[in-house]
Amino acid sequence: MFYSWMVIGFICAIVYCSFFEWTLHRFVMHRPLGNFRYPYEAHALIHHRVFRADETYHLIDQKDAQTIPMAWWNGPVLVLLGTIPFLAVAWLVGQWGLVAGAGLAAAGYYATYEYIHWCMHLPKKRTVERSGFFFRLNGHHLLHHRYMSKNFNVVLPLADMILGTLLVRSPIHFKQPRGPAVPDVQPRGTKPQAVEA
Repeated sequence: MFYSWMVIGFICAIVYCSFFEWTLHRFVMHRPLGNFRYPYEAHALIHHRVFRADETYHLIDQKDAQTIPMAWWNGPVLVLLGTIPFLAVAWLVGQWGLVAGAGLAAAGYYATYEYIHWCMHLPKKRTVERSGFFFRLNGHHLLHHRYMSKNFNVVLPLADMILGTLLVRSPIHFKQPRGPAVPDVQPRGTKPQAVEA
């Protein structure tokens, strides 16, 4: 019974994490939250200034590498926040496997976020970068760097799809980065007329 609830907790937490990531990214990392400005400044003002949707999408200056990952303490905090709702439900139903599964899912989701986000901005032809999964997510994230009000998910774009912020292709041509793990996100079926910088 414990393991069945663990599986249920894991699956539900993956879905929850997509919506949690979307909410955090949209409402905390892209706008100041009262006096709590750290995520906004680190992400919207610094990360997006360094990494844009042109050739600077990939790391150019090694000193900027520290702007790719979140601060070390973000991991435990985000995993805890991803697990708390399941702790409340587990307490109500008396099934602690739910918390174990949710904790594993939240930790795995955060680790996946950090790793693939690192690979997106600092490509090195890693095995994961040759997967179709990474290829699609890289295009999804590239479009977020072009249109900061779209594509808030990095790991699982479920929330983007359901909440109406999913953008699959750019509506206009722009000078995007190229590479084996970077899809063409330009408008389909049209010739580039004017490329917007």
